Amino acid sequence: MNSTGVDRSDSRLLLDARRIVVKVGSALLVDSATGRINRNWLQTVVQDLIQLRKRGQEVVLVSSGAIALGRRHLSLPAGLLRLEESQAAAAVGQIALAHTYKELLESAQITVAQVLLTLGDTEQRRRYLNARATLNALLALGALPVINENDTVATAEIRYGDNDRLAARVAQMVSADCLVLLSDVDGLFAADPARDANAAFIARVDEITPAIEAMAGGSVSNVGSGGMVTKLLAAKIAVSAGCAMCIASGHHEHPLARIENGERSTWFLPRATPIAARKQWIAGTLRPAGAITVDAGAVQALRAGKSLLPAGVVGAIGRFERGDTVSILSPDGVEIGRGIIAYSDVDATRILGKRSSEIAALLGFRGRDEMVHRDDLVLTHGAAAARVGRA
Repeated sequence: MNSTGVDRSDSRLLLDARRIVVKVGSALLVDSATGRINRNWLQTVVQDLIQLRKRGQEVVLVSSGAIALGRRHLSLPAGLLRLEESQAAAAVGQIALAHTYKELLESAQITVAQVLLTLGDTEQRRRYLNARATLNALLALGALPVINENDTVATAEIRYGDNDRLAARVAQMVSADCLVLLSDVDGLFAADPARDANAAFIARVDEITPAIEAMAGGSVSNVGSGGMVTKLLAAKIAVSAGCAMCIASGHHEHPLARIENGERSTWFLPRATPIAARKQWIAGTLRPAGAITVDAGAVQALRAGKSLLPAGVVGAIGRFERGDTVSILSPDGVEIGRGIIAYSDVDATRILGKRSSEIAALLGFRGRDEMVHRDDLVLTHGAAAARVGRA
């Protein structure tokens, strides 16, 4: 324990994470009085991100602030903006925001990538898969993605409206181990600390119960759109994906280093790793969209923990699309596993039995080498073959 009574062992969740998503809120990033970026503070955040990268950890940054920055440049009045005013402000502010991150991170030879997402990009399966593939490719190539909601085009009906839940969806999308929400509060309290100075601080949440949900209040910031309610919604998304989530104050310099040193914060703990949670979801699919039959060599490879390559596939059953869950059948028709397929039934039929190096010539585009990647596959140990959808 440190002087605040927080168990410092929870800080290991950040230190030991392989992939981390950090969310920075508008109230921290933008000075509410001037409408300008808190550059000195942001430099310390960037220094923390650089330190994470030096340890070999992969980092994704979800940043608010575009609307708050843009409204100053457009001389928009204080208070609630109309949708078209918010979109105009976002269009202007996003340039300033991206430029600042590029300048600060590229000074440390870190390539910055701007990614703008809408609700549909994280909720619609095909767009979700495309966004996930892009983010994974950027991380594999050593870039640091900086993500914001695409407020310029999103309407009120198809937007998150807060970056807490967006950050949680991104953490789920990239199978992050740890999500950090830098906030204007230290974490979760049993009551609103602005109204009750004696409100008990909650350092760790093992399960989000109705009693925990009742502790949430509204947003207290005049530049941000989130609040403790959206943070608890984000926590539900994160922990269900096997990702630990931390709410911590960002008002101090080097906020991530402070978390590592055990400063007060609230940790929401998952019950499984990201991959384990993903595989539980795959295994729990009630009705696979289709099935693929594999040869004896592929059965052995799968049981040895390998991915399923097109060369080991001998047949496709039913209608399915890229990203659907399918049954994997042995040569005698018994289900030996389930997985998320990287190709539609039409494309799978064209490449089955072929080498991965032949995919581009056969399909006219370069897809994944694997028909089903091992991280997207769970063995069912010879269970009875599942009924699958058919044309």
